[in-house]
Amino acid sequence: MPAVLSILDLVRVTEDTDARGALDNARDLAAHAEKWGYRRFWVAEHHNMPGIASAATSVVIAHIAAGTAHIRVGAGGIMLPNHAPIIIAEQFGTLARLFPGRIDLGLGRAPGTDQETVQALRRPPGSVESFPQDVLEVLSLFAPARPGQRVQAVPAAGTDVEVWILGSSTYGAQVAAQFGLPYAFASHFAPDQLMPALDIYRRRFRPSQRLDRPYAAVGVNVIGAETDREALRLATTQKMSFTNLIRGELALSQPPIDDMDTYWTQAEKSHANRMLARSIVGSPETVRVGIDALVAETGADELIVVSDVYDHDARLRSFELIAATQTTGAEPAAYFMPGKRA
Repeated sequence: MPAVLSILDLVRVTEDTDARGALDNARDLAAHAEKWGYRRFWVAEHHNMPGIASAATSVVIAHIAAGTAHIRVGAGGIMLPNHAPIIIAEQFGTLARLFPGRIDLGLGRAPGTDQETVQALRRPPGSVESFPQDVLEVLSLFAPARPGQRVQAVPAAGTDVEVWILGSSTYGAQVAAQFGLPYAFASHFAPDQLMPALDIYRRRFRPSQRLDRPYAAVGVNVIGAETDREALRLATTQKMSFTNLIRGELALSQPPIDDMDTYWTQAEKSHANRMLARSIVGSPETVRVGIDALVAETGADELIVVSDVYDHDARLRSFELIAATQTTGAEPAAYFMPGKRA
């Protein structure tokens, strides 16, 4: 059975593009992904990162959704402690009115930035600890308005926004299981707790009005090219980005290089490779084998693919090759979330 594939796009600003170019490239990729059969297209909230243009996440989602017809578009994710729940409900309720039946809201607990920027975001003390309560508040604001309800997230009440919990540890798995929500694990940068998190989510899952059985997505780095050698070269862009993060450098995305050992130290190499341990990089056959093995190991209902390739045309080709390993060429079926209650 072919794997269900979706995309998390980093909206990379490269040394050859500005922010507008990155935003338009994301929209172009989504339009192609729709044709190739990807189920959803997510962008994420990152602040104070010159190389990522998706800080105003809901605005970016509107830009992408307006350039597509049926692919689901959403946040993977919104860092909820950065915001008042009513603001997020208003934003995503508005998106759902503009693009009905197509909007996803993935909620995460991390700040998505450095500590100085956390202060600039005016996050209140204890906002991380209130994450479960804030999730419930968002869910309540999407529910149909009740008679006499004094505070509403206009126009969110009664909208069909699909809410996910995101995580890179077992904490998010517990929240998703308790509230009966779909769960996405970020093994594209934090693979160590993937299997324990999935186990906790499935064992502790409580059916809800939104979902009657567990539904788990796994984030994974996949880079495809015509040959293993070319894919490995393309992957050096991502390796340099992770190395820069380790160094605390806020750099733009850089073109691939021939020898990574000229760029990173042995300690940086070890650290970055641990974060990228679940990556699948290679020719179409290498990618197919890797995806099949990951799905068999994890039982993932869906894979959220990151393909961090520098050149836009090469990135399009990567995603096209990845999709081709999992499709028969038929048009994608109408979207249906397994277990979703009417």
